[in-house]
Amino acid sequence: MIEVTGLTKLYDQFVAVNDLSFTARPGEVLGLVGPNGAGKTTTLRCLAGIIPPTRGTIRICGADMTTDSVAAKRQLAFSPTSRDCSIISPSSNTSNSSRASIRSRTPSGSEASCSRNSNLRQNEFVTGELSRGMKQKLVIACGLLHSPRVIFFDEPLTGLDPLGIRRMKDSIVKRAQAGAAIVISSHLLHLVEEICTHLLILKGGRKVADGTLDEVRHKFAELGEGARLEDIFLRATEEPPRIVP
Repeated sequence: MIEVTGLTKLYDQFVAVNDLSFTARPGEVLGLVGPNGAGKTTTLRCLAGIIPPTRGTIRICGADMTTDSVAAKRQLAFSPTSRDCSIISPSSNTSNSSRASIRSRTPSGSEASCSRNSNLRQNEFVTGELSRGMKQKLVIACGLLHSPRVIFFDEPLTGLDPLGIRRMKDSIVKRAQAGAAIVISSHLLHLVEEICTHLLILKGGRKVADGTLDEVRHKFAELGEGARLEDIFLRATEEPPRIVP
């Protein structure tokens, strides 16, 4: 369970995220979308405990990220867009990640599954020599070793080949079906429409629409029944932004 209430993040006088509230429950896949500069990555970094919010409350599986950050971070995994892999072999990276995990033991078979699904066969290469797509797979595999109950993805398909994209989408759906609460930030609206159960649209750091995909479509009923997510996105983020209650 992800519970966010009144999340606000300021950088000096600049308001990156403004009074944002939403929830994501076990089994839900929330698509976090918005134009460049909408506050998506800042939101994810706050949710993952990488940067502190200026105001507001974030709870991960009941644990407050501000007052009990260790308990909150035990439950989550965060896959960022920037890749900062250490200069070690992928096999060492996954091993170190497993040892560094808050849980003392990886669930049986999970590491093998991650390695197989991520196609991590280049065990003798340092991570700096891997392609962008292989780095992407490695970072995601490391983050999922401890079977987190909450997962944050920032552009998870960046650099992946078609087979990697298919496997990643299947993995996200299966983890949600197993009870994880997942948030995906992406500009790939077809991905959001395909695998997300819920949608949160940001504009200028503010929420302009949220709910299930059908609920969001209903809020923009003037676009017609079965409107494409792209059309909804463009209408929701038009200037000036239309705020939907």
